[in-house]
Amino acid sequence: MSEDIPTQRTRAAQDAVNAHLAERRAGALSKIKGSDTKAEKLRAEIHSSENYQLPALINTAIQSAGQIQLASHLLKPTYPDAKVRLTTNLKVRPSSLPRTLEVGSHVLHDDTHPDTTGNGAYIKKIYELERLLLAQFGNRTFLDWLMNNDMEVAVALGCVGDSASSIRAILIALFDARCEAPASHRRAKQLYWLVGNDAHDDHAFHLLAPLYPTSLVHRVYQQLQDDRFGESAKAAPAARKAGTYHPHPVREYPQMAIQKLGGTKPQNISQLNSERRGDNCLLASIPPIWKSEDVRPLLRVGSLFTVYGRRRAVAQQARALRLFLQGNPPQNEPTRRRVREWVQSLIDELVLFQAELFALAPGWSQADECQLSTGHRAWLDPQGQAPGAMDQDDATDAVAADFARWVNVQLSDPLPVGDPEFLYWRKLAREQFAAYEREAA
Repeated sequence: MSEDIPTQRTRAAQDAVNAHLAERRAGALSKIKGSDTKAEKLRAEIHSSENYQLPALINTAIQSAGQIQLASHLLKPTYPDAKVRLTTNLKVRPSSLPRTLEVGSHVLHDDTHPDTTGNGAYIKKIYELERLLLAQFGNRTFLDWLMNNDMEVAVALGCVGDSASSIRAILIALFDARCEAPASHRRAKQLYWLVGNDAHDDHAFHLLAPLYPTSLVHRVYQQLQDDRFGESAKAAPAARKAGTYHPHPVREYPQMAIQKLGGTKPQNISQLNSERRGDNCLLASIPPIWKSEDVRPLLRVGSLFTVYGRRRAVAQQARALRLFLQGNPPQNEPTRRRVREWVQSLIDELVLFQAELFALAPGWSQADECQLSTGHRAWLDPQGQAPGAMDQDDATDAVAADFARWVNVQLSDPLPVGDPEFLYWRKLAREQFAAYEREAA
């Protein structure tokens, strides 16, 4: 092996280190908007910041040895003065957790970066150092190379001179637990959980010390920010208001509360808490409130679709479908699937309309003011019909056909729809009615 190979590889590792730090600096700069004095000052601070300079990061690791821990579950959010050397914080792989139907840390990917907690004066630099050590060089992370005693990579990471071995040990130890035995703090949240049968027996309880799932909380926060303030989140509501199609769903989080962690110094809790400015989002833990209009018999109208078509959701979906088709979309499978899903949503609304009228006392369709056809009466008020008035299958077929005609009417101006579309809408309605009937049986 030639003598210059180690030097070449070390230089390649150094280039990778510098590229990573430059990318992290660029990411921080991209978050600053505007060109006023304050924005320019922030940019200058980031350009000169030691957070993206390897010697400063290594020096911080040496100074803070034992005072910082990388973890996915923290104690500090429940009690800010807890010391990482005296209390348990956990760093767990999401894939090692039990898979449950409930949302939990197990839904995260194993490459999710842990949070940094401990001495607030050091956490930002240690967080950046952790991101560097977990960055890829070749087919492995820098940390993997260090743990395999790769001295070429170690030199690229600043492990040089008489203290090279001790610096390498400090970098590897960043990922170790600081508290050797399970421990909490007397002022941290704790609860007794009954595991036996006798609540009067003190030995029938386990003492649990809940930890804050910081990695999961941060991922949820990122999703909430995107759903509330992202570009798609702005365009989707505007499309809904205009009755046009938009591929991004509209997500709303009513009655959400914000809990501040860390007060004016959120960095004293953890790095991710600092990135959220201390915001801890609390979703409303309440049952949904069903809002619906009073259900009234269909009187003095000749067709159920006269009332059905005025329902807000129905009118919005029908208009959105019409505008989509007016845009002359390509005649391919994605377009056909989108149209089918729209029509199926209209059928869902029709079945919901039927279910609401089922709540009325049977026989309302026999009132003198009811002008509905026999098929509509039998479909909406089956229990109120005279024996042998109309077979339910015939009533369902009649409503499916009338639904298909109604859809064609919604699209006929200015779209060219006719018998082929009528037959397709009727087929979809029949299939969906049959599926609902099977579920209700």
